[in-house]
Amino acid sequence: MTVLNVTEPSFMDDADLRMFRDGIGKFLERAATPARTESWREAGQVERAFWTEAGQAGLLGVSVPAEYGGGGGDFRHDLIVFEETQRRGVQGFAASLHNGIVTPYVVAHGTEEQKHSWLPGLSNGERVAAIAMSEPDTGSDLQSIRTTAIRSGNGYRINGAKTFISSGQLANFVIVAAKTDPEQGGKGVSLLVVETEKAEGFRRGRRLKKLGQDASDTSELFFDDVFVPADNLLGEAEGQGFRQLMTELPRERLVIAAQAVTAIDMALETTLDYTKSRKAFGKAILDFQNTQFRLADLKAEATAAKVFVNYCVGEQLAGRLDATTAAMAKLLTTELQGKVVDQCLQFHGGAGYMDEMPISRMYRDARISRIYGGSNEIMRLLIARTL
Repeated sequence: MTVLNVTEPSFMDDADLRMFRDGIGKFLERAATPARTESWREAGQVERAFWTEAGQAGLLGVSVPAEYGGGGGDFRHDLIVFEETQRRGVQGFAASLHNGIVTPYVVAHGTEEQKHSWLPGLSNGERVAAIAMSEPDTGSDLQSIRTTAIRSGNGYRINGAKTFISSGQLANFVIVAAKTDPEQGGKGVSLLVVETEKAEGFRRGRRLKKLGQDASDTSELFFDDVFVPADNLLGEAEGQGFRQLMTELPRERLVIAAQAVTAIDMALETTLDYTKSRKAFGKAILDFQNTQFRLADLKAEATAAKVFVNYCVGEQLAGRLDATTAAMAKLLTTELQGKVVDQCLQFHGGAGYMDEMPISRMYRDARISRIYGGSNEIMRLLIARTL
């Protein structure tokens, strides 16, 4: 069931995509049972074995070209994986990070040797990916990062600290944003791959306790004179990191927007079910005009947001999605997500404040969407530049 009964866009009207969605759903029903996902929330991270299972089942690297060991699909296949895992309560499994954010850096910017070396493992579950950008004193201002990667013999020595790194405890393939030329500001930023099993001096810090996203592993990472070979510089030249980051961020923000719309739909769905069954003063809560009008407003806004996100997905598939449009999608949907889940929790009354209620988790999980992927204040700056 979906509350936002928007006509499926033509680019999703494909029998192969429907078969793919059905296969993903069957795998998740079997391998990500409620008891298992609850154990992940209690542990603070998804178990490593599930990544291997997911890789073998074809959930990873779905848009990686088949010649590099991937599924040979496109962004539509990624979106199906993200939506199915989200709707089935498997949010701690960071497929959106692995498939939608990190792996595409290798596909878009890696050399042929790097693609053949790294992409098969990223597609079969041998490698769990993370990207290390944020630092203790630097978030959205990536030009101000302090981590360095200084040339040393036939490689680089990485020194610095990163924080708020998703999949930080599990990842064994980390793309690190560092300055290969600290004197050049943003022009001196490069991206280097740290394969953690081979990286002496690499340390994982705390798994950080968070407001929400209980099963999502978020950690500190430390690089103490970590040596990586020159071949681990992503691409063929130093100083391309900031350009690479800016090129890939629109897709990341669209992924966040798409997930926000799914979360909105789920919040409205669970709230409709609750307000139909919960009685007050002799009638269902949904029968009160106040409830109907407020939910009507939310559905109207959410429908418009979903239509816009579908438009953005079409632009992404056509290679036309620009940074400003992606910023608008992220800003619009995540602000609306916060508004919707807050009002939906209110309709649950005291029950909505209880952790066992889905709306309670949705409320806590939603808060980060206005921060990660570039805070919404940064989105407003990007949009304002076009005025």
